[in-house]
Amino acid sequence: MDKPRQGFAGLWNISFGFFGIQIGFALQNANMSRVFQSLGSSIDDLSALWVAAPLTGLLVQPVIGHLSDRTWLGRLGRRRPYFLAGAILAAIALLAMPQSHGLMMAALLLWMLDASLNISMEPFRAFVGDMLRKDQHVAGYAVQTAFIGTGAVVGSLFPYALEHLGVSNVAAAGEVPDTVRYSFWAGGAALFGAVLWTVLTTREYTPDQLRGFDGGADVPAAPDLAGRSIAPCWAWVGAGLMIAMLVYAWGIEKEVYLLAALLAGYGFASMAAIALARAGRADTMLAHIVGDVSAMPPIMRRLAVIQFFSWSALFIMWIHTTPVVAQYMFGSADPASAAYQAGGNWVGVLFSVYNGVAAVAALTLLPWVARRIGQAHTHALCLTAGASGFASFLFVRDPHWLLLSEVGIGIAWASILAMPYAMLASSLPAAKIGIYMGLFNIFVVLPQLLVATVMGSIMKAFFPGAPIWTMAFAAVTLLVAAAASLRVGAERTARIG
Repeated sequence: MDKPRQGFAGLWNISFGFFGIQIGFALQNANMSRVFQSLGSSIDDLSALWVAAPLTGLLVQPVIGHLSDRTWLGRLGRRRPYFLAGAILAAIALLAMPQSHGLMMAALLLWMLDASLNISMEPFRAFVGDMLRKDQHVAGYAVQTAFIGTGAVVGSLFPYALEHLGVSNVAAAGEVPDTVRYSFWAGGAALFGAVLWTVLTTREYTPDQLRGFDGGADVPAAPDLAGRSIAPCWAWVGAGLMIAMLVYAWGIEKEVYLLAALLAGYGFASMAAIALARAGRADTMLAHIVGDVSAMPPIMRRLAVIQFFSWSALFIMWIHTTPVVAQYMFGSADPASAAYQAGGNWVGVLFSVYNGVAAVAALTLLPWVARRIGQAHTHALCLTAGASGFASFLFVRDPHWLLLSEVGIGIAWASILAMPYAMLASSLPAAKIGIYMGLFNIFVVLPQLLVATVMGSIMKAFFPGAPIWTMAFAAVTLLVAAAASLRVGAERTARIG
């Protein structure tokens, strides 16, 4: 027996909450650098302040994935409790963010906001697998991508639209403009309302129903860790210590210590998981997560490389587009100036364009191209289009021409949100889709952490005061991701039928 086929209304309800979640992400991505600089941060410190966002994703998503696979709260279900809890916390963070009176407060609220958005977002990826038959996975992720793009357009345009309605777009030093303030408040309400829609209009299959469907099963036991050697664990710890010593010896930015701590931390966590398994406690969350990392399906490992380089480029864009556009297209690097704030609003327009292109491309262009050249080659082509968009920032000085650049970036964004998940979904064990979607996010988060900890040092050492070169880094990393996509095996790149 297979799951009932969902019509358009079902697909809409399953993913509509993502519309609100992406409004929150869009407000964060387009405005946090602006908020930080308005509160006194320098360009070189932006990457360090942004480190909260990927770190929370790295820690939160595998845990939420593991827990949601094992949750059942009666009528509220398995995934929906996490949708609702995350939406409430994210709405609170969005309401409080514009009231920040210092960098520390803003950074802590960014941490809370990103953690909350991740609590809601991670189960939405698994929700598609729970609710849809395998032959509807592509349609489900396409609709989800369309909502992501649409939500991001709305979130990105809030400040620009409010300015044109007469709301003040300038503020005294140490404060954020009213356009940003009201945008965050409206975004919090929209986020909560959209997620509540999905919670109220969907009903999840019970554990017994899922066991009755083809592929349904109880959650498998954790991979056997008791017989594993701890030698590889010490290698992770050693790598972390070596990086820490290099940071100290070479005077690299202190944020890179975080990368060292994560490597060493994974080594120690693996040792703890092995010790628990040997003590007969292999069913702990830590043992499951560590074991599942090593037991990832082969296609997931190949896609992980693509994700790593793709998301490196995206995080560079989210951090640095505002200072690049303000300095090079609007002629001001001073956050207190009207020109800088006008540049910040124009970045909202640019981000709305690439997200709008993504929403359309996900439902039209990507399926059409993939039917003809396959999913992996389609992904490589789209990533190349994005690389061209980033490279154009080095030459364009009229901000209006950047709208064309955003078309290429939007095509890449649509593919990044849809194609890897479409290639991956059918390879995941049905009963562990939550944890594996959470672990897949590691390869979204790790490059962001690398950018957040290393990019500041690179820019200070080689391109001080010249943020434009971050766009060149983004272009190169997307080209590397495109090359990796071409290497994905033909047996895993089945055409979309």
